[in-house]
Amino acid sequence: MRYASTDPELMDLVRRFVTPGRRYLRLGGSSLRLSGPERDLFMRELVQAAGEITLAELGILFEGGWRERKTASWLVVVAGRTEFRSRIGELLLASGGPYGGSYCITLATFGTSADADLVCSYLDRYLPQLDLVYDQTFALSTLLHLDAVLRTERASRYLAPGGLWQQWTDATSNIVRDPQEYRQVVDQLCFFASECAELFARMETRR
Repeated sequence: MRYASTDPELMDLVRRFVTPGRRYLRLGGSSLRLSGPERDLFMRELVQAAGEITLAELGILFEGGWRERKTASWLVVVAGRTEFRSRIGELLLASGGPYGGSYCITLATFGTSADADLVCSYLDRYLPQLDLVYDQTFALSTLLHLDAVLRTERASRYLAPGGLWQQWTDATSNIVRDPQEYRQVVDQLCFFASECAELFARMETRR
């Protein structure tokens, strides 16, 4: 891992893409509370950043901490950079904490069976670990979103009575018993990400 405090190259990227307007804090659930001109401005600035950052610079951000990685994953989805799919999947699987929501949204917005495979890999690893409360709820809700998009039923094996989801929720402090409830949040975040991606595409055609 690279640290901005000791890495001038990473620090420069943090100043340019991560911290302006406290962007890293406003990505994700906080973006859903934006409205009107504030929302429009945030979207335009996010889209502009996604157009300015290079592939190499994104790669460097993904080597940083959770703030850098969270920002990078959103810039990736806005610009439709599906070449980072496997990297996103690796980071989700190795997340080691509740920091994988942005990776889930990226995969959900990409919206292919390959993305569903990566989410399933995460669930297969972390649902059986009954002492860990990471992003299992977010991931299963993401899989439900992908099932709706792809017209599949891959989440059903986790949700079967007595299955991995029930075992995990019974053993942990997780307060969301029905992931369909949280899927609404995933749907809203994917809608926001898709809006940004559409704005990005329109701006790119004008260049």
